[in-house]
Amino acid sequence: MGFVTSLTNCTSLQVLGLDSNQFRGMLPNSVANLSSRLIMLNLGSNQLYGTFPNGIENYANLTLLSLERNMFSGSIPVGIGKLSNLQKLFLYGNRFSGQIPSFIGNLTQLYELLLQENSLSGRIPYNLGSCKHLQLLNLSSNQLSGTIPSNLMSLSSMSIALDLSRNKLDGSIPYQVGSLTSLGMLDLSENKLSGNIPSSLSNCRSLEHLRLQGNYFQGTIPLVLSSLSGMQELDLSSNNFSGFIPTFLEKFSYLQYLNLSFNDFEGAVPTEGVFRNASAFSVMGNRRLCGGISNLHLPSCFAHEFGKKEKHIIIILASIISALVLIVLILLAVFRRKLCITRRSKSLDRQLIDVGHIKVTYGELLRATSGFSSQNLIGIGGFGSVYKGFNVCGEPVVAVKVFNLTDQGASKSCMNECHALRHIRHRNLVNVITACSSVNFQGNEFMALVYEYMPNGNLDQWLHPVMRYGELQHFGYLNLIRRLNIARDVASALEYLHFNCHTTIVHCDLKPTNVLLDDDMIGHVGDFGLARFLAEIPGEVSQYDQNSSHQVKGSLGYLPPEYGMGGTASTAGDVYSYGILLLEMFTGKRPTDEIFKDNLTLHQLAEIVFPDRVMDIIDPVLLSHEANKNIPQSSNAGTKLHQCLGAIVKIAISCSEESTKERMDIRDVVTQLLVIKDTVLRTRINVNNIKTLSSLTNSA
Repeated sequence: MGFVTSLTNCTSLQVLGLDSNQFRGMLPNSVANLSSRLIMLNLGSNQLYGTFPNGIENYANLTLLSLERNMFSGSIPVGIGKLSNLQKLFLYGNRFSGQIPSFIGNLTQLYELLLQENSLSGRIPYNLGSCKHLQLLNLSSNQLSGTIPSNLMSLSSMSIALDLSRNKLDGSIPYQVGSLTSLGMLDLSENKLSGNIPSSLSNCRSLEHLRLQGNYFQGTIPLVLSSLSGMQELDLSSNNFSGFIPTFLEKFSYLQYLNLSFNDFEGAVPTEGVFRNASAFSVMGNRRLCGGISNLHLPSCFAHEFGKKEKHIIIILASIISALVLIVLILLAVFRRKLCITRRSKSLDRQLIDVGHIKVTYGELLRATSGFSSQNLIGIGGFGSVYKGFNVCGEPVVAVKVFNLTDQGASKSCMNECHALRHIRHRNLVNVITACSSVNFQGNEFMALVYEYMPNGNLDQWLHPVMRYGELQHFGYLNLIRRLNIARDVASALEYLHFNCHTTIVHCDLKPTNVLLDDDMIGHVGDFGLARFLAEIPGEVSQYDQNSSHQVKGSLGYLPPEYGMGGTASTAGDVYSYGILLLEMFTGKRPTDEIFKDNLTLHQLAEIVFPDRVMDIIDPVLLSHEANKNIPQSSNAGTKLHQCLGAIVKIAISCSEESTKERMDIRDVVTQLLVIKDTVLRTRINVNNIKTLSSLTNSA
């Protein structure tokens, strides 16, 4: 989009249409410095992202602003409220958030407003009803709440469509809806609206499409709606409507689609008009209907019904049989559960206790964590919760991971961790102290693992600020050296798991929350609940994995693409996850951030800016004085920092390549990170390091 800057010389430009291309990136600020005579600006259906630059108010003559189907985020630009001549505003299909600004009501010339498919929240502004020329309004597929403003339903100019569907609106339909006498389509579906259909709706004689499905409407279909004879589509499904299906619907000669399913209608289904064609209407989910055309397979309205006495006997017999079956199933479940607990407890003993770990009881862990109190809760994971414990197995402070055995796969995850951690020892792996498999004081199965306590939490807490008391607060600052150290710690742990264990171990769930930091900020990889054990001989299955599912699970954003297509676990998969983690460490962006949708990923963003604009995506915290005040400075510190960060991003890109064959060997990652760290710590860069860094940053 850089070419936009050159258009600032076109002083007579009135129309700029760049829609339906493949432009990608952020808009340059120069988009606000185009000709003051501009009347139409169309950037729709591209791949633009970020916030819209300030200065749109410079175009006082603008009548059309079209930004639809991009990835713009943030609030709707304030400058739009000053475009008094604006007639069409298309912002749909983006990621705009926050409330719909009240200044939209100042755009009195507006007659088409499309804001659907965004992340807008809050109430619909009341002064939107000030747009007296509005003909088309679409606010669907957002997160709007509250009631529908009555004056919005009073806009007699609304003639094309009013679409408020797929939001969280509540309350009833305002009685003023009867003012929409020229409206062609009204869509209020998939909200939380309730009440009756107002009789004033009968004044909307031009209505052709009425969609009210997926709400909590109740009552009968008003007879006054028989005046809407031009109706082509009527959807009242998934509500609480009741009563008889009105026969006036048979006389709607233009009606092509009628959906009354999943309500509480009763009585006979009409057989004329739209009710002749089974594919044009639906009444399923209404249990008290009868009759209708034969295709419906409904009971005859004159069918014999059981008397009260026969029904009573059937209910009693069914209840007795159900009770007996339930008792047998409960007894079987209790017996099977006790058998599983005994087997799992013995298996845990074999996994850990037999290799020198001290056995611990449920009561000891209960006392150590003050009854698993919320004050000692450290975090919540996929299969359980982690608590801070005191004086367990001779350790003053420990971390106790209690598995929620009601979750499918939790017990298997516990056994997986035990098997992975029983024989491995490395300074960058979390150390397991012992395990507990027993029953709690309520007689329920209990499984827990006790780990070495990590006082500095996990890497995710250090990378991303959290909202506390209405403000963003950092867990702490990680400067360049510390991030390099932690990155190398994680790489060293993977090198050990992949190449130095008796059986190759694939972690399968590498992400910042699974990297824990000790007193000295040394990184330790933990949570081996999804780990896989590869056979030493290609084509064979390891003894522990031979009965496990071949489907590889993991965390969204860090999972390599081949796993999503049914690929098996591999060391290359861990390297991909590491590459994404490395990018997150030095850009401060999660792979699941809002900007990474459609065709854009964190890996692709890094490729776009590499190597010349690497600094554009680096975490601002990393570049702050506070985070780097202890790093040695030199006369060429800026150049050196750019080279080092470029080298790191290059490693991350190489690790997260889509093809497994193009990904780096984790052993090479460890070596190159050591070279980069040595370069940062030196006040002068020696010749060998310059050559190494050049080869890393320039080989895009």
